[in-house]
Amino acid sequence: MTPVSSHSPHGQSPLRTVQVLGGGNAGSSAHVRSLAVGLVARGVKVTVCAPSDAECTYDFTGTGAEHVHVPRSSDPVSVAALRAVCADADLVHAHGLHASFRAVLALGGRRVRTPLVVTWHDRAYAEGARAHLLRALERRVMKAATVVLGTTSGLVDGARRTGARDARLGPVALPVRPGNEAGPEDPDRLRPKLRAELGAVERPLLVAVGSLEWHRGYDVLLDAARVWRRLDPVPLVVVAGEGPLRAELQGRIESEGLPVLLAGRRDDVPDLLAAADLALLPARRETGRSVLAQEALHARVPLVAAEVGGIPELVGDAAELVPAGDARGLADAVVGLLGDPGRRDGLRARGARQAATWPTEDETVAQVLSVYDELTQPTPLL
Repeated sequence: MTPVSSHSPHGQSPLRTVQVLGGGNAGSSAHVRSLAVGLVARGVKVTVCAPSDAECTYDFTGTGAEHVHVPRSSDPVSVAALRAVCADADLVHAHGLHASFRAVLALGGRRVRTPLVVTWHDRAYAEGARAHLLRALERRVMKAATVVLGTTSGLVDGARRTGARDARLGPVALPVRPGNEAGPEDPDRLRPKLRAELGAVERPLLVAVGSLEWHRGYDVLLDAARVWRRLDPVPLVVVAGEGPLRAELQGRIESEGLPVLLAGRRDDVPDLLAAADLALLPARRETGRSVLAQEALHARVPLVAAEVGGIPELVGDAAELVPAGDARGLADAVVGLLGDPGRRDGLRARGARQAATWPTEDETVAQVLSVYDELTQPTPLL
């Protein structure tokens, strides 16, 4: 697509945008970097407000954008810093609930109303008193935003129910993991080497990716792994991720003799998927666009996933879906696929077709820019 220059409402200078990040979500950070690349190429001035560690990981300045360190906190000092950056902006675009709430505070009380676009990548989850706080923040943000872009239909519906004046579907392109912009170096060469390192030379390799937290459903995965022990050869499950449940999960693995390896944080997830026979997504909830599901289908790796949240909309008929929390269903789906090469080939082909329907980075930038132009063009006098 030919770069398009987008101008300020006054037509005197390039459009000035501020992207606000909380810094805690890898998907939204990668999305902002992708946006920065496309927007700068189209003549838009981009300032990214994010913690310094996000800049170190995603190199926003390397895209031609300016980076300003703004802590994750919503304390008065952080809000004041953000308010100063936004003072000359034509439009502010916030990503995620907490970043959006800081943007609302920073833009509040201004005489000139600056359009606020919010991209809702996923819905924050908590229990008890914190859940009430999160819902209150959501209502505040949704009502204050000029436009809310939900990455799934469910998030769009949720935004409207929560009070958004204008909520639209805004699916984002698959974010590129830092350090993997060019993809695996040589999948055919790396696959046997990686499988050997993991101990899966002559046995099926199943891969799951995500933080070791309750909503990921790894306890269900371990229940299912007890069934796989009867297979010959026994599949190896590798879980790439770290989190608060590591000790509990590792204790079960050791006490029950489960064929599961907690591999910790990995910076070679695309290579892991390229080496896998199946990808597993046993999540209890997944309201956004699952990165693992997208990476698996792009890599032509058959996917078994919980039928929850935005997953059915994302994968269509290109994955084996099982009820969330159903260990027996997960186990049966995996056993069935491992024993049926034809079904696996069918999923690979459907996965490639489904992935081709998802937006590219260029298409995502074009949609966002069209929203920016809509909100910043001067209203003609009648």
